[in-house]
Amino acid sequence: MKLGQRLTQLNDMIPTGYTHIWDCCCDHGLLGAALLSRQAAATIHFVDIVPNLMQQLERKLERFYPLQTSPQWQVHCMDVAQIPLSDHPETPLVIIAGVGGDLMIELVNSICRNNPEQHIDFMLCPVHHQYELRQKLIQLNCRLINEILLEENHRFYEILYVSRHSKASSHDNDPSTLISPVGSKLWQYHSEAQRDIAQRYLNKVLTHYQKISLSNPQKAAQAQQDYRMVRF
Repeated sequence: MKLGQRLTQLNDMIPTGYTHIWDCCCDHGLLGAALLSRQAAATIHFVDIVPNLMQQLERKLERFYPLQTSPQWQVHCMDVAQIPLSDHPETPLVIIAGVGGDLMIELVNSICRNNPEQHIDFMLCPVHHQYELRQKLIQLNCRLINEILLEENHRFYEILYVSRHSKASSHDNDPSTLISPVGSKLWQYHSEAQRDIAQRYLNKVLTHYQKISLSNPQKAAQAQQDYRMVRF
């Protein structure tokens, strides 16, 4: 099945070379299947907590991607927060997309807490609460690899590619790897179409926090201040 714009962008941002990629909350497994097809990692893990979905997905994978030497795939019906990253010493890529920001914050926080000594890369695409997610990533000492803004079916999506180092690294002194509360590379554009998407997204976010400020001024104040500083 052909990938939509959001999943295509996620696929394009993922480099080859990982030993383990965990496609979490994978639903029908479309992104993981695309990663399998281009052999993006030695093993692609499909993770979701819904048994029926995972049974159906496993049958499809057995049909279209018979188990082979490389790349391998594994299906896990489990809580994403409990994925066994410590079973493998290599840096994994954990993909979480298509869920709300609150749940994503909870999952990322749990994964980092359960694997305190492990270097973990994350590819994240929340449905909402992007500002709050960024605050959590900053708190967890994650560093930015890349970020992109896109629009699909009249909805805006931020994709965040970040890295969590358990110990100090050379990237800690590189200002280009700092995660901005509102995005930095996110607002860069190379065409008028991209500039239009960025402008409309910024307007939408400012309107959102303006509405929140009517009932909860304290919650919205810092976000409003940060987004008003965006220049592009």
